[in-house]
Amino acid sequence: MSGPVLVLVGPPASGKTTVGAAVARARGLPFRDTDRDVEDESGSTVADLFVERGEPYFRALEERAVARALAEHDGVLALGGGAVLSPASRRLLVARGRAGGVVVWLDVDLPSAAKRAGLGRDRPILGVNPRAMLRQMLQTRAPLYAEVATVTVPTGGRTPDDVVADVLAALPAGAAR
Repeated sequence: MSGPVLVLVGPPASGKTTVGAAVARARGLPFRDTDRDVEDESGSTVADLFVERGEPYFRALEERAVARALAEHDGVLALGGGAVLSPASRRLLVARGRAGGVVVWLDVDLPSAAKRAGLGRDRPILGVNPRAMLRQMLQTRAPLYAEVATVTVPTGGRTPDDVVADVLAALPAGAAR
């Protein structure tokens, strides 16, 4: 099957970039992050896109970035936390899982996510009341992450190494270069 060996989904501060980069290193695979793709394409940061162009504009760029990365990337792929809000992206992820692809939901609890996010870093979606926004985001997006995931790995209160070990265990034995 062509496409990514592994796709990581989950909310902000769940560890997608940290875990994805570590899994890619461990397996000798390239790592790609769709938020970075959007930034490269737009010439702007995700935070600035939210402020200057609005969330719908960003989500349209993100949807295209996800489709492109799923079609052309052959390593470890981390999606932005809100990528699952797009029905088109969810359909692609569900199809990937049904075709034997590995889509891992990095599931994080509120206290761990709040601590990791620092609630002051560049997280534009978290807005004015970050803890309440994060709580609502975790609750409303959980069914969407569950819909697309083939494997769920909890990350709350765990070290990156422990999470990486669980994700590596979920990959097929031949998933390396």
